Amino acid sequence: MSTPERIVIIGASLAGGSAALALREQGYDGDLTVIGEEPHRPYERPPLSKSVLLGDAEEPDWVGEESFWADRATLVTGTVATSIDPGRKVVSAGGREHAYDKLLIATGSAPRRLDLAGADLDGVGTLRTYDDSLALRARFTEGAQVVIVGAGWIGCETAAAARKHGAQVTMLDPLSAPLVRVLGDQVGSAFAALHREHDVDLRLGVGVTGFAGDDAVSEVRLAGGATVPADTVVVGVGAIPNIALADAAGLELAAGGIAVDAALRTSDADIYAAGDVAAHDHPFYAERVRVEHWANALEQGKHVAANLLGESRPYELRPFFFSDQYDLGCEYRGLADPARDRLVIRGDLEAREFIAFWLRDDHVAAAMNVNAWDDGDALTELVESRRPVSVDDLVSGSLG
Repeated sequence: MSTPERIVIIGASLAGGSAALALREQGYDGDLTVIGEEPHRPYERPPLSKSVLLGDAEEPDWVGEESFWADRATLVTGTVATSIDPGRKVVSAGGREHAYDKLLIATGSAPRRLDLAGADLDGVGTLRTYDDSLALRARFTEGAQVVIVGAGWIGCETAAAARKHGAQVTMLDPLSAPLVRVLGDQVGSAFAALHREHDVDLRLGVGVTGFAGDDAVSEVRLAGGATVPADTVVVGVGAIPNIALADAAGLELAAGGIAVDAALRTSDADIYAAGDVAAHDHPFYAERVRVEHWANALEQGKHVAANLLGESRPYELRPFFFSDQYDLGCEYRGLADPARDRLVIRGDLEAREFIAFWLRDDHVAAAMNVNAWDDGDALTELVESRRPVSVDDLVSGSLG
């Protein structure tokens, strides 16, 4: 197969930016165009809810030096791609057409919005972009009344940042514990205790019916008639993959994303997808996997470069993510279903120094270390090998 003369990447995201860097590192010297909606060059998103929001950093971690984007790729920022024509092999964006031989869709996700009264009031927002993070940080002042809707990863990390700045924080979620869909009730309860110990007013099993205020938000309305005062509301209720372009272009969709094979190729042989939008036929799992985490975007972006150049390497890495909240740090490896898999705890859950394992049959489907940093390699091996393990060994025996 001949090397493509023109590669276009839609999405100046972590996945898109990582793919561009990898293409040049692998010796690609053809035309390389990256189209992004934001005014910035590609960057990593974890600092937005961590170091940048906390005030420990002024900038995110950039993907590639400025010189790379000035000299080695055509970076089109502040521009929305409006259509893909697979027949003619062109992408329309910014009033012009960009021809391609190979195309990568790395359009990421958009924050899920709430279709509720007052959702468009000033002070009601989301956290997705670098500009969002800076704007929220400016509002997280001493005594500010911050309400966070949703106790997922973004909600929990945002709550921790707001408390560091001295804001009063109320976190609302209709479920029984923070992070319950990923971690289940028992581990989620440890995160509930963490936030309450840091004076977050955590209200669970609570639904939001709307927001009120004149020009700016002043309160959040709850089911049952109660209200919570607020001058800032952060809506963290998940994300929606940006797949409209792919859908309009006639690409196959699946599992909420763009269907891709093991090598990240879509139903069109010249179009690939990576990151949040990729519903991946993962060789390790018996189902399509779509992951909205930093490591997946980074590694799929790097991986897909060789396939854009003519190879067909399957992407085989397991999901990985991390979180920092107050004095708690954790890493999660694998893919578990807490409603289905058996939870085994090693260490002290109440002290928040533990490792959680989710067992499926006799092997570890996922493992999460919380404030425990000595066994990362062993946890990776347990998840990747699928070797049989005993509960006794997980609780108190050797993990090697």
